Parts: sequence; structure tokens; C-alpha cells
Amino acid sequence: MSSVRSHRRSVISEAVAPWGDIARLLRGGEAGTLLPVIIPKHRRRLWWMLPLWAGGYALLSGVMLTLKESGSDGLGGMAAGALATLSYVVGVLLLVIGGLWWWRSSIVEIEQGTHGVLTRYGAVVRTLDAGRHYLWHPWSRVDFVVDTATEIPYSAPVMACPTQENVPLRSIEFFLKFRITDAVLFVRTIGAGNFDLVLSSAVQDAIRQRARRVRTERAYDLRGSDVADMQDLLNRQLDRYGVRITGCNIPDVQLPAQYQQHLATREQVAKEHTAYEQEWGLIRKRRIDSLGMDIERAKKIRDARIVEVRAALNRAREEVAQLLERQETEAQRVRFEIETRGRSGLIAAENEARAQQALAKAYRDNRAVLQYELARRRLEVGSRLAGKAPRPVVVRTDGGTDTSALSTLFTAQLLPRLTSGDRAPNGSAFLSAEDGGHDQR
Repeated sequence: MSSVRSHRRSVISEAVAPWGDIARLLRGGEAGTLLPVIIPKHRRRLWWMLPLWAGGYALLSGVMLTLKESGSDGLGGMAAGALATLSYVVGVLLLVIGGLWWWRSSIVEIEQGTHGVLTRYGAVVRTLDAGRHYLWHPWSRVDFVVDTATEIPYSAPVMACPTQENVPLRSIEFFLKFRITDAVLFVRTIGAGNFDLVLSSAVQDAIRQRARRVRTERAYDLRGSDVADMQDLLNRQLDRYGVRITGCNIPDVQLPAQYQQHLATREQVAKEHTAYEQEWGLIRKRRIDSLGMDIERAKKIRDARIVEVRAALNRAREEVAQLLERQETEAQRVRFEIETRGRSGLIAAENEARAQQALAKAYRDNRAVLQYELARRRLEVGSRLAGKAPRPVVVRTDGGTDTSALSTLFTAQLLPRLTSGDRAPNGSAFLSAEDGGHDQR
């Protein structure tokens, strides 16, 4: 469906048109008017019943003439038979014509994307989908053809809409798209003409509520702003009419003259600000490029110095490697010398140990000889000492009797002499009580 011109309010209405103009009116409207509902001019009349009644009468007449022919003879019977035959032919032809007329008048073709509201005796029976339908009942008819597939555009400018500071805006252009979801509910509840008034009032109320929350200096922010809340509000209000809002926006806002001048000044300042920002951006870009070039030069100098440092580091590593090689050679020479001296000292120590071991063995042998000599000498000294040992003196007393005082005195005087005087070799002195205490040699 075509949209109306900008800055003009859309008008929704319905029209009465023949079946041939329904598709054109639904798609293009008429004189800037949106026509979502068409009332078709019905071609159905009861004239098709006349041929049927006439055909039935002709057949009935033919039957009566046939009966008359059977009851009469001669020329009257032949005339009655001819008239009966003619009545049969005319009756059949009239019945065929009436049937074809009835069949042709019962055909209803619903345009694609629309629904037809079928009524019988004025009551809604059902809706007809797109395609061809046959209405055999004489009093069945399609009262409305409703466009239910097209999203119908609707423009509703709001004039003298006050803002938060109670400053009336010149106009706010509001654009929406709606689609009829329930054809029966739409045509029976509100109709296209009344829906135009309801939709215009709902849009006016929603726009004024939105404008009341906006400051005048930020009124241009309404253009292209999010109006999802307004769409939800309108859907809640129009859902009971079988209509669904599919999209809406605010394409244009016009301010009063003084505010337009003020905004023009703001736009000029904004343009100058943009120009300054662009100039500063160019200066900043040049500075950044200059700094980038300096950084690149510094990087090249750094890379060259890194190469030099790496070369010096390689030379130092080579010198250190050579020095380490010389030190390792010198250390190996010193190690060889130390190992040579160690081996010599080890051999000398081993020889000295062997000598000490031989000497110790000799000492052990000498010690055994000395121990033998010492043992032999001990034996000799023992034999000599045994030969010079004192002889034992045995004082015999009678058992069971007490020793006399004379014997005790004699023994006490004799013992010192025996121990200190000359001893007879291999002799013994025996003092006996039986000998009266005399010495026996």
C-alpha cells in the first residue's frame, strides 16, 4: 500500500467497490487515503432462480401434456405430444441456464494477502482465505475484504507539542507501520473510519507524553530515538481491535524560530569545533608521524649499537675462550706435573713402606729371638734362685696337745738365724717335738 505524502496526516478509511477494483484499491489506496478494508459490490441476485422456476414449470407442463396425449387420439394427441416435447426441451434448457447462472454467481475469488468476512443472514460465519471459493447458499455473501498481510504505513504529525519547559514545538513527525491480525475483530469492533480517529488520538497522546520529558534544546534528539516503549503502549491500546504495530520511529522534529536560530548557532559552533578537532587531528597526526620517524631512527641507532655490542661481545667471548684454553692448557700442565710428583712421592712412599715393613718383620724376628733368650735367661735365673732358696723348717707338734713355752721360745730364736745365716745346699731343718727341739742335719 502506498504511503501518503510527508508532513500530512494519513487517513484510513474503507470503500465500496466492485470485485475487479478490490486489488487496485487495497494496494494503491484512493486520493491519498489508506483503504485496508473494501466492501465489495455483490453481483449475487436472485435472478438465477427465474430460469429454474421457469424450467420447472416447463417440465411440469410437459408432463401434463404427455398425460393429455395418452388420453386423447387423433390430431389433438399429436399436438399435445409436440407441445410436451417442446416443453421438455425448454424446461431442460432453462434448468441448465439457471444452474450455470447459479454456479457462476456463487464463485468468489479472494485476493492474495487478504481475508474475506463471510456472513449469512447478516451474521459472521467465518473468514475466507485467499483463493477461489463457492458460496452455494443463496443468502451467503462476503461483506468485507480485509488486507491482513500488508504492513500499512501511517504518518501522524503532531502540531504545537509542548516540551518540558512548556515551549510548543512546531511539529513532530511520527511514522508507524501496522498490520491487521484479526479481520473479523477489526471490522466488527471498530471499522476503518473509526480506527483512523483512535489511532490518531493514541499517537498524539504518546508523542505528547514523550515530548513532555524532553528539554527544548535537546528536542532534535527525538529524531531517530528509541520508541520501543511507545510501540508497546500503542500495541496494548490497539490489541483489542485486532491490530498490531510492527514498527515506528520519529523521522523529523521542527522547532520554533528562535530555537532554530539558537540551534543554528550551536551547529555553527559544533562545526567550528569539528574543524578545530580535525585541525588538531592533523597536527597530532604530523606530530605522531614525526615522533614515529624519530622512534624509527632511534630504533636504527639502537640496532646498530646492538650489532656493535654483539660484535664486541663475540670478540670478548673469543678472547675469553682463548684465555680459558690457555688457562686450561696451563692447568693441565700443572696437573701433569703434580701427578708426576705425586706418582714419584707415591712410589718413594711405597718403597719406604716396603722397607719399613721388612724392617718391622726383622724386628718381629729379633723380638722372637729376644723373647726366647729372655725366657731362657728367666729359666736360668729361676734355677739359680731355686738353688739358693731357703730350706723349709717344719715344726712338728703332737696333735691334740698344747705347744710348750720352751718350744715356742726356741723356735722364735732359731728362725731369724735360719733365715739370715748360711744355709746348707740342698738341706732341710726339721724341728720336731719328738726330737726335743734339736737340729738334725
